Amino acid sequence: MKQGLSLRVSQHLALTPQLQQSIRLLQLSTLELSQEVDQMLDENPFLELNADEAPREEFGLAQSDTPVRRDDLEAEGSLSSAPSESSSSSEVVVDTAADNTAELGDSALPDSWDGDGTTDMAPDDSEWGGDAPARQNNLGDDEQADATELARSQESLTSFLHRQALGLRLSEIDQAALRFLIESLNDDGYLEESLAELAAGLAADDLDEQEELVHRFTVALGLLQSLEPVGVGARNLAECLSLQLRALQALQEDEPDADQAPVLAAALSICKQPMELLARRDIKRLTQLCTCQGGEATIRAAIGLIGRLEPKLGRRFVDVERNVVVPDVLVVKVGRGTQQKFTVRLNPDVMPKLRVHDIYAGALRQYKGEGSQGLQQRLQEARWFIKNIQQRFDTILRVSSAIVERQKSFFIHGELAMRPLVLREIADELGLHESTISRVTTAKYMSTPYGTFELKYFFGSGLGTETGGNASSTAVRALIKQFVASESPNKPLSDSQISEMLKEQGIECARRTVAKYREALKIAPANLRKAL
Repeated sequence: MKQGLSLRVSQHLALTPQLQQSIRLLQLSTLELSQEVDQMLDENPFLELNADEAPREEFGLAQSDTPVRRDDLEAEGSLSSAPSESSSSSEVVVDTAADNTAELGDSALPDSWDGDGTTDMAPDDSEWGGDAPARQNNLGDDEQADATELARSQESLTSFLHRQALGLRLSEIDQAALRFLIESLNDDGYLEESLAELAAGLAADDLDEQEELVHRFTVALGLLQSLEPVGVGARNLAECLSLQLRALQALQEDEPDADQAPVLAAALSICKQPMELLARRDIKRLTQLCTCQGGEATIRAAIGLIGRLEPKLGRRFVDVERNVVVPDVLVVKVGRGTQQKFTVRLNPDVMPKLRVHDIYAGALRQYKGEGSQGLQQRLQEARWFIKNIQQRFDTILRVSSAIVERQKSFFIHGELAMRPLVLREIADELGLHESTISRVTTAKYMSTPYGTFELKYFFGSGLGTETGGNASSTAVRALIKQFVASESPNKPLSDSQISEMLKEQGIECARRTVAKYREALKIAPANLRKAL
């Protein structure tokens, strides 16, 4: 075997730490980004959060870096986000009568966090996001209550029950059993596990102790179901509804109502039947199974009464903070008529105000002893973290501006005017990879004159029309919602009828497609929408 040397030239893609961080930051939601920033602030001494309002040379989006065009990156390794010296703005104006396209620049990424050997303060080491005012409330009005603050003051279902339990005169063991059952409830106020299962989990293989615990839990369950809200501690939906109906019957004993008594009795009888019959509103079958006065008329009234009950008792105790959606992008209408434009800007409330710590960076410049290389690496890491966050918001702004430009009709006329749009169109326009657009539009929200929507909301497939064009699936869903809202309660529209009505509008939409869109809109079938 003859040995020899050969020289070959090849190309391969390497994801640097900076690019990996850019990809990760881009796909994070606002909450996840906030957690990432908090973690980095704890770990890196060269990074600080500036709360001062004094003007500084800022790392704001007025000096933000333009994404790099990396068309050769594949789906998993693609992200056009590397810093350059070009500038953009934290606010973009979309003219409804003109098209604006931003140019992309190219720049090179260093291979590691190690830095270039300098410890001098860089021009961009100062604060980024300094133009963002200190966050006080998400609603922008001092007179309005902050939803987050309201959430913190809101009492949970568990706390509400514990507070009531403290008012009961119980022995220590009964109090403990009641406390255990309260902690075992799910978010809707149901006790999903049986008493025997709960006892087995505490007593293991001791059968005598299990029997004793089941007895204690049975007593505690009766106490639990006597608390507010009525129906709490039920094992299933039927029991929850029955508890509420019995509470209404107790009120009837104090204030008798001859007309209401048969309806309450029929409603309790319905709850003893399979819940599928109630869900289907099978009046005839329920009339046969429930022996009650008045026949079908009473059954209809009983179903109407059940419909006014609360099947999910924990609903009013839900944590509001988990449901608060803070938009990443704000779209504001400016002007009227032919002069109408839309201003697209980043929400300053979600932009962290970061900067490199001046004192520590200055001290490192004077320090040349052992460990200085590691400290310099941390300094470079802080600089790149700031740049990557800046790049994240810059990319979100540019993608949002392109969406507003493509969907101008929506911002003028509403969802009925939504155009078909796919990720590839925005990717081609901005010179980004399609996977980058997917990351940008996931868990990012835009505040519009018509409400707050996820960026993915503005993308949708097209359905053919008689004129040869396409109608957005979002617009079709809006039409279906409009048709159902205006239908007769006594004669609701079937999926086939809605399909025919869409054809009259020039939109080819099959019955199965109508059913799929109706289910996505959480609209019940025609038989369940029919008035009793």
